[in-house]
Amino acid sequence: MRAPQPSVSPSSSPSVGSLPSHDAGSVAPVDHIRVDGLSHGYGARRVLTDLSVTVGPHQRLGLIGENGAGKSTLLRLVAGVERPDAGAVVRPASIGLLWQEVPFAPDDTLADVLDAALSGVRMIEEELLTAAEALAGGMDDGVDAASTRYAAALQAAERAEVWSVGARRDEILAGLGVAHIPPGRRLDEVSGGQRSRFALAALLLGRPAALLLDEPTNHLDDAAADYLQRTIAGWSGPVLFASHDRTFLDAVATSLLDIDPSRSAAARFGGNYTDYLAHKAAERARWEAQHADEQRELIRLAHAVDVTSRSVAPNRPPRDNAKMAYDFKAGTVQRQVSRRIRNATGRLEELRENQVRKPRPVLRFAGIPTGSHALGSDGLILQMSEATVPGRLRIDALRIESSTRLLVTGANGAGKSTLLGVLAGTVPLGSGLLHRRKGLRVGLLEQDVRFARPRRSARDLYDDAVGERRAEAVPLVSLGLVAPRDIDRPVAELSVGQQRRLALALILARPPHVFLLDEPTNHLSLALATELEEALGGYPGAVVVASHDRWVRSGWTGERLHLER
Repeated sequence: MRAPQPSVSPSSSPSVGSLPSHDAGSVAPVDHIRVDGLSHGYGARRVLTDLSVTVGPHQRLGLIGENGAGKSTLLRLVAGVERPDAGAVVRPASIGLLWQEVPFAPDDTLADVLDAALSGVRMIEEELLTAAEALAGGMDDGVDAASTRYAAALQAAERAEVWSVGARRDEILAGLGVAHIPPGRRLDEVSGGQRSRFALAALLLGRPAALLLDEPTNHLDDAAADYLQRTIAGWSGPVLFASHDRTFLDAVATSLLDIDPSRSAAARFGGNYTDYLAHKAAERARWEAQHADEQRELIRLAHAVDVTSRSVAPNRPPRDNAKMAYDFKAGTVQRQVSRRIRNATGRLEELRENQVRKPRPVLRFAGIPTGSHALGSDGLILQMSEATVPGRLRIDALRIESSTRLLVTGANGAGKSTLLGVLAGTVPLGSGLLHRRKGLRVGLLEQDVRFARPRRSARDLYDDAVGERRAEAVPLVSLGLVAPRDIDRPVAELSVGQQRRLALALILARPPHVFLLDEPTNHLSLALATELEEALGGYPGAVVVASHDRWVRSGWTGERLHLER
């Protein structure tokens, strides 16, 4: 029997602020979000299956998982924007949903976005004025009703902080770094990042009872992200959010929900992202230990069945005077042997059928010796001086040695990607010097991956890139980047994240002397991003990373180069 489904009423305006609750049969207001047995899919593709979770007041549940796992879908279902195939949602009277794309027309102004968010506050303010007028002019027989109405309106106004809404608006706009933008500007006259910040400001200004946030730190600089973290950490209602920002997850989440399609059900972990990493490490250690124990037990049982049973009774003839005793003892021994064989065989078959699967291999490097090896002695292997790319980059001096670990930072447009392209040889210098040691091999993981033959499979592209002998020595699946189920799929059918993993595998199968990574955590799952960062610490060559990721920057221990626009 299907569970009852919440009805959804289409909204008359594309508000980014509070959304009305549409749960059929709701009687009393609730202060939490509850999802019961939620299932949903698109066509033949099942996204969520029988998901149940509760987020209470002052709780902030972060959604993590692969791209396409269903995080954004879950947020839309909880908001009532989409109807689930099965299951029920209970939510507070008002919910604020932050869309990844601002749901307003291009000719709407920034002021329109803010005014839409304040529509509920304005209604409360109008009700307070009307109730006050009714109380002031009421007759004796209507005083009690007018007094009750005014008290309720005053309580709602205090809860919505009606009298401080102007100050809160100014504080939020300043905190998100958009106070300097005239509110009369049209949406199509500002950047995408600025539009997203105004949408977030509108959401916070409306003060909904619960928050649903989809990648809220996208387009935020460090100061704005810090402001948002402080704001969300102090939110009194339930917060459900999806984010790839590990610093945000660590600072805000009180628990995490891992929507991993490889699991039988979504798993909830208490604590922040650091706690999650510790739990996952312990979980993997237990998994590896159980798998190793079971493999040893399989070997022991197979030996018992195949070898031991044949050596229990030696194959030698009895003496004449022992034939009767031998016949009796032989029968007893054979029965014991048969019983032991049956027991061992039963345990062997059961263990073979129910053994845990082998843990997925962690990301590793296929192996080149530390240092510049074939290039000669360690030391300087790449150097730039007085180098420019007109309008995009200027580098006075840069030295890269065989063991360099360099993090390149800077605002969008500062030239981070251009610098990596120059080092890789894909972007020509306008002027200056670039010297590479002879025989130097440079590999670049670009932000946007493009394959010349996208209809070929991942296995074919890998074999062509590394050669048959290398592909046999270092199989694609052994790198822990492409799942076995995906290696024979056309690359064009893989997700952006899966394609980037393949590009990374093509580089790591033949590790370069200089490994360049442009925003390496983009489009990668949190688990894989963490594995990559850990693996880079032991990379047997030079590493240059360009990244805006706060988690990467906070944990970096090597050299740094900050580029100014």
